[in-house]
Amino acid sequence: MGVNEPRHPSGRTNLGWIVAAVLGVVVLIMGVGLLRGGDGADPSSTSTIPRATTATSAGRTDPESGLRWVDLGALPSQAQDTVRLIERGGPYPYSKDGAVFGNRERLLPDHARGYYREYTVPPPGASTRGARRIVTGDDDRQFFYTDDHYRTFRRVRV
Repeated sequence: MGVNEPRHPSGRTNLGWIVAAVLGVVVLIMGVGLLRGGDGADPSSTSTIPRATTATSAGRTDPESGLRWVDLGALPSQAQDTVRLIERGGPYPYSKDGAVFGNRERLLPDHARGYYREYTVPPPGASTRGARRIVTGDDDRQFFYTDDHYRTFRRVRV
């Protein structure tokens, strides 16, 4: 034992307690990640979509778009509400809802301008529109979800 190592009043070093504390913190962090969906992501992250977890969507891609499917029920509740609002035809809470989505990122299948429309998926408790959107195609019969402001999409199985 080194000369400067901290000692417990009983004469033992505190190293065991330090190791136990570090392990406890690691277990706590991993446990929180598992409760949020198993990825350990930062809770402030905009990525809230569970990765395909149901038998109907696991590992499957939409042949038309090449995107992975996600079941509507696996999306955040706000996205489910937005899809229902689109199906009803509104009214929409944001003035930009229903605006033409230009597909400048070219992540969705190529179609003429005006084919795609975008709708806000409101973030809980936020005063801004956030990064989550539902984009529709084919006169609102196709649904796509992005939770990272158009960097990635998933095809929504309604």
